[in-house]
Amino acid sequence: MRLSLQQEPESTDPRHTLSTPVGPAPTVSIQVNALQAMARQVFLFRLAMITIGTPQAVGNSAPGLAGWLVGSAVVVTFVGSYALYRDWERFGPLLVRHPLLLGVDTVFGALLLFTATPESTLGYAVVCTPLLAGLLYGWRVAGIFAAVQCLVLAAAYGVDNHPRSSLADVLLLPGFCVLAGAAGVALRNLMLRVGAASQALTETRARLAVSVAVGNERARLAREMHDSVAKTLHGLALAADGLAHSSGRTDPLTVRHQAELVARSARRAAAESRELLSDLRRESGLDGGVDLIDELRRRTEDFSRRHGLNTVFRTLGDTPVPLVPQVVARQLLTVASEAMENANRHARPTYLVVLAGIKGDVLRVSVYDDGRGLPTGVTLDDLRRAGHFGLVGMVERAASIGARIRIGKGRAAKGTEVRLELPTAALSPPGTTAADP
Repeated sequence: MRLSLQQEPESTDPRHTLSTPVGPAPTVSIQVNALQAMARQVFLFRLAMITIGTPQAVGNSAPGLAGWLVGSAVVVTFVGSYALYRDWERFGPLLVRHPLLLGVDTVFGALLLFTATPESTLGYAVVCTPLLAGLLYGWRVAGIFAAVQCLVLAAAYGVDNHPRSSLADVLLLPGFCVLAGAAGVALRNLMLRVGAASQALTETRARLAVSVAVGNERARLAREMHDSVAKTLHGLALAADGLAHSSGRTDPLTVRHQAELVARSARRAAAESRELLSDLRRESGLDGGVDLIDELRRRTEDFSRRHGLNTVFRTLGDTPVPLVPQVVARQLLTVASEAMENANRHARPTYLVVLAGIKGDVLRVSVYDDGRGLPTGVTLDDLRRAGHFGLVGMVERAASIGARIRIGKGRAAKGTEVRLELPTAALSPPGTTAADP
């Protein structure tokens, strides 16, 4: 496992962040982002065509009201295309929610096309509209805009005072409109299917990671049972045999010594068993899950009492956190506890904040302190060579359950945040399928 140095884009201050390359499960946003990237390129092409064709449209316009209308159409189409290309994150969602905005743009584009000629580059700008409709809205809206643009082109050819085109040329741009709409719909469906397949694959990998963690935990339990409890019980059996053989003797000191040996061995076996199983059995529901929120709250309160440090626990969002599989909860709780201990030991904080809850499609657990923070440029290899295995262990535990861990500055000006993000699909028992929301 390797940690990479990243800068968090959420803040204007650079944040040196250690993060695992394993990310949360992709959602619809992944394929939507791909569609948005294609839409931006279409707007860039459209912007170029409008820029080239505008002088002809302005030159052909009559002075007076007609000239003002053409000028307004130029401003609206140019500024709209530029804004959507330059700042899609701000204006794109508005266009996606309101297809009528594309219809308004179509009206102004038609005005420019009537003023110029269909043979100008504005004809190719018209073709972009059904392509965008197919990418953003699907086949129904794409069909409507393709039909509208075909009518616009037919009207533009009809009002052309200098017809120089054959029938094939007249049908070329309307045919392009139909093909562009179909291409947009095909690309949209392809991206959605690829995204859905990618999401299903990542959810499967997350469940598989949980299944592997269960297998590894069983192997660990078997080793520890063999190396600790089993050997102690074997010694207890030998001590009991010795007590049985010495019970017929008259020396009470020998009998007492054997009895004390049996008692000590029994207590040791009980302690080893409790230590081995307590983390797995604590706060288990009927299905063997762990109430992660309640357990984190208890650990936070216990940490605050033991160290006298102001430590608070808060929940994230309104979505209830389901019971977490025991092996997964063990790793999450261990990482959170280790993060609190590390902060108290090395960062000299004045307070700690522990956050947990569902954000989108991930379970997030975060531990923030206002201490000194991590050194700049630190990597996992540097920590390992320096003997700081606490953070290394956190990363390895996160990777064992398919979670993503980020260790770096939070949104505040100072301090350190340890953030764990686990796909909610990993909370489903292995072999089951997450229910659709």
